[in-house]
Amino acid sequence: MSKRRATRHNGRKGKNGIFKAGHNDRSFNVENAEHVDEGRCFMNVYWDCYQGLNIADANGVRPVRKHNFDEIERAFYFEKFSDSIDAQNERHEKSRHRERIRKLDDVLTDPRTCPEESVYQLGTKDGYEDPALFVRVVTELFEEMEKRFGSNFKILDWALHMDEATPHIHERHVFFADDGYGTLFPKQEKACEALGFSLPDPEKKQGMKNSRKMSFDAEVRNVYVSIAEKYGVTIEKVPLEGKTHLEKNDFILSRQAEEIARKQAELDELTLKVSDLDKLVTEVAEAAYDRAVESVSNTVYEATITANVSIIEDYAREITKPEHGCPPERTPFAKKLLHGLVELMKRKTTELADVVKKVLSNPETRKKNQDEIAETAKASFREKLAWAKAAADLENVQRKTASRVREGGER
Repeated sequence: MSKRRATRHNGRKGKNGIFKAGHNDRSFNVENAEHVDEGRCFMNVYWDCYQGLNIADANGVRPVRKHNFDEIERAFYFEKFSDSIDAQNERHEKSRHRERIRKLDDVLTDPRTCPEESVYQLGTKDGYEDPALFVRVVTELFEEMEKRFGSNFKILDWALHMDEATPHIHERHVFFADDGYGTLFPKQEKACEALGFSLPDPEKKQGMKNSRKMSFDAEVRNVYVSIAEKYGVTIEKVPLEGKTHLEKNDFILSRQAEEIARKQAELDELTLKVSDLDKLVTEVAEAAYDRAVESVSNTVYEATITANVSIIEDYAREITKPEHGCPPERTPFAKKLLHGLVELMKRKTTELADVVKKVLSNPETRKKNQDEIAETAKASFREKLAWAKAAADLENVQRKTASRVREGGER
């Protein structure tokens, strides 16, 4: 018996955005999909966590599904995460961070919190396992995953596609963990930690190349292979990169898959960094504004009182000069009167500063001015990030060009 390659690839987002569940259950017009053989769609098998299996009968007639995969996933997110979303929004409302408020659909479509999709296959287009046996292997794997990881992991839906070049299964799931406030929220790395997975290299810092999710995927693959072998399938275990007889196209595809996964991880990490940057800028704007209000109020007080006292002191010097006709016996009284006027001006100036501070601290005025400060700062940060990215991209292009030149010379 020839060996089969057992493949499992994960992802949440491609060049056209997040992966859509509608592709998997064919809830779109397949007439325009060149890669789909519409005449074989009836052979597909669908399953979801609320409605179970959906298989066509001997005549090719499929039972009517009340809900498609998109609706199923939204229903699960509402059931599992709406408490956390509502509580988060309430905290944002109280802290006057309304820009952070999110709806359920925002969580469903965010690459960091949307369902992850895995694609399973046993074999290639040049030779693959019997679809019935393939489904038996993968469904047993799914049952085992639910049994082991169900406290922080849920399979939402899956579809066996028989209408493309090679039989394969798309499976979608979500990781979740305590959000720190006693409710559950989609948190992949926290979920893997709660399930007991360690970093592949505990001595190194956690990151996209050293995550607990990598340990989770490794264990799932081991279980996948062991179940396939239990059913008599001989699995090719040598990594694609290590095969000396590997065909060129397979090698290229493997490299492309690795590069796509790496770029996606970098993009997800950058998205988080930009999100953190926005949060940091907002917090800095709040603190800066409070300091500015205090500074402006003090400046108003000092500038006003200095100007007023200077005017009165000049007037006092002038009015007490002999040439202005002020009798000597009245001079002390005049000075005392002007001194009282200075004290009165000081009190009124303090009241003015308090009024300025009160106006600037008004919630609506405060929010408007803080937002303007934050947006100006964000624009400046993003411009610098864009310049840095452009410089890095240029450096990468130059490095790749130099590498190609060297390779050409070696040949």
